Amino acid sequence: MAERNLLTDPVWRAAELGQALPDSLHAVSVALPRWQDVVGYEEKWPEVVSRLQCGYPRFVIHRLVQELAQFIAADRPCLPFPSRHTAQQCVVFIHRQSGAVAEVVERAGHFGVATTAGAGYDSLKAFWQHTGQIVSTRRAEAAITGRSAHTPDDRAVRDALRRQLAELYDCSPADVFLQPTGMAAMFAALRAVMRRTPGKPTVQIGFPYVDTLKLQEKFGHGATLLHDLNHCAADLRELLEQGQLAGCFSEIPGNPLLGSADLREITPLLRQHGVPLVADDVVATPLNVDLTPHADLIATSLTKYFVGSGDAMGGALICNPRSPYYAELQAIAAALHEELLWVEDAAVLEAQIGSFPERMRLHNSNGLAIAERLRRHPAIADVWYPKWSFGDAYEAVRRPDGGWGSLVTFLPKNAVTASPQIYDKLEVCKGPSLGTSFTLACPFTLLAHYTELDWAQACGVPRNLIRISVGLEDVEDLWGRIERALNEWRRY
Repeated sequence: MAERNLLTDPVWRAAELGQALPDSLHAVSVALPRWQDVVGYEEKWPEVVSRLQCGYPRFVIHRLVQELAQFIAADRPCLPFPSRHTAQQCVVFIHRQSGAVAEVVERAGHFGVATTAGAGYDSLKAFWQHTGQIVSTRRAEAAITGRSAHTPDDRAVRDALRRQLAELYDCSPADVFLQPTGMAAMFAALRAVMRRTPGKPTVQIGFPYVDTLKLQEKFGHGATLLHDLNHCAADLRELLEQGQLAGCFSEIPGNPLLGSADLREITPLLRQHGVPLVADDVVATPLNVDLTPHADLIATSLTKYFVGSGDAMGGALICNPRSPYYAELQAIAAALHEELLWVEDAAVLEAQIGSFPERMRLHNSNGLAIAERLRRHPAIADVWYPKWSFGDAYEAVRRPDGGWGSLVTFLPKNAVTASPQIYDKLEVCKGPSLGTSFTLACPFTLLAHYTELDWAQACGVPRNLIRISVGLEDVEDLWGRIERALNEWRRY
């Protein structure tokens, strides 16, 4: 049977709940076609959870990983990690968070396996989710089928990927530290700034992706959130005057409201106090923005636009050679680094990254077209897009030939009743993640902040918004599918 073309035949109907997006053993998204499916996923309704073929790998433990864990330690809760050192880190975290018994399983091959009991399991899963130091589905499959031995070509594959990333970030391949996920890249950045300035807290500027803040809160030495981009420079100045910080984290642009902190104001303040800036460029990508005049470290996810196919995990930490702290941070990052990106995932990423610039330009074009049309549609109350959401700050880092990306967030009028109905009628793939070649929509606040909706609302993030990662479809066809959902709602 021919593989389903998700650009022309998306998975969006109620009956398709739980299908892998794409139809691959290694898919990183899963179909949640209706608003109530998202609620059921969050509340663990059996009729929803039982139909999920997969999920985003940091949040849903893939069946291959579960099978590997059972093979290694069937008598107790455990998870495999990509090295013994990461498993030891997990054990320390479990002890600190829950006080539960935890240990590293011996004789686990090339893996490190952390086991625990009782209350420790929640901490075990939290470490997996927040740090992103996970065993990929390809690595689990290789171990189960006996393909886990390293080969002489492993280094060549990773080196090729590093070279391509170094060209995009205008740095040396030695400045690119590959990671198993984007969150692992963020964790590597956090560890580096904490090693440089031990015992000091961090600050997050702009409303963050959920795990970015959790990472700083649970693995750092305290974190302050400055979510209001209108006043973040003044708030940061006050915070810096109160005491030293280990680092400042910011997404350019943020997710889901797609605003950017004005780095023309932020960077001089940080440099004055010797505080490195860790920037997350996942939404914009290096094709669209140049953060090297400002960021000291750049943490990125390769799972999104770089691979585009939605069937491989990976990340990278970039040490910016233009940073005044470059020599110091690069040495720390090198000392802390483990080569944890599985070679088969690296091979998929390396094969796909060559087409990234061409794909990203089409993402930019389609994203802008859909954002502009949503702004004009009478059913829409608000649209967030980097061109207009704190657009001056984004323009300050946008490359001359760069665009504004393909992530668009909107809020319908009468959103409490309209959003669920519009979402259910959207004829596009619906599920977690972004940056896939096929369009992917989700009720982001509901999906990412279900247990803290009031907090998100207080930070200016409406609970009923809908986020669309615009794909590479024919833009007229795609707009027709979106417009039908909007117009059908307006008839009632």
